[in-house]
Amino acid sequence: MKKDAAPTGQDRIVRRKLSDEVFDRLRAMMASGELPPGAPMPSERDLMERFGVGRPAVREALQHMHTMGLITISHGERSRVNELSADSVLSRVDDVARMLLSSEPEQLEHLKMARRMFECGLVRVAAQAAGPHDIADLRDIVSRQRAETDDAAAFVTLDMAFHNRIAAISQNPILVATSQSLLRWLFQYHGMLLHWSGKEDVTLHEHDQIVDLLEAHDADAAVTAMQAHLDRSNMLYRHH
Repeated sequence: MKKDAAPTGQDRIVRRKLSDEVFDRLRAMMASGELPPGAPMPSERDLMERFGVGRPAVREALQHMHTMGLITISHGERSRVNELSADSVLSRVDDVARMLLSSEPEQLEHLKMARRMFECGLVRVAAQAAGPHDIADLRDIVSRQRAETDDAAAFVTLDMAFHNRIAAISQNPILVATSQSLLRWLFQYHGMLLHWSGKEDVTLHEHDQIVDLLEAHDADAAVTAMQAHLDRSNMLYRHH
């Protein structure tokens, strides 16, 4: 009699942990609306009875949900379902991004390239969609930035505000959150303040030019101006 063939990697059945099953059930309850944002989570005892599992499996699943930002666990209070947004999701990878950029310096060049491609796309959208209120906001940011040339930290904060305000013109929360994350990783984790001094006037001139092109709805010229601005400013970023 012919023996059955040994199972291949694709055929092999992997036994899942009970906590993983509990996690999947709870996530499905959130997706279906049974556990909407802000709702209190069922007690551990209720979950144990509902799923027929022990306390360790429930606690491990809840801790996993807390780590992922799906729920907030407060001592002495019932855990609650978090309100998810693009920003809250992306902000949770900040620590991982910091470790990646610190342990693999070459990743900084990849990040700068990604930002260049991303912002050139954003500025094209902004040139097509910018209204008077958007232009007024951008000019106000540049004006405030011009008043902070002696305060490097304030100047850089307003620089971030300028680029994030361009992203906001898209009215796309995922694009806005991505813009904020890219800038946060670049500005927070690299000692570029030491390399910023003396470039303030050039930066302000480039910002003025970009705003003028957005107001004129000249998408091609705005992209070219943003490319030149980022190619120059990318040289300011250095590792600590």
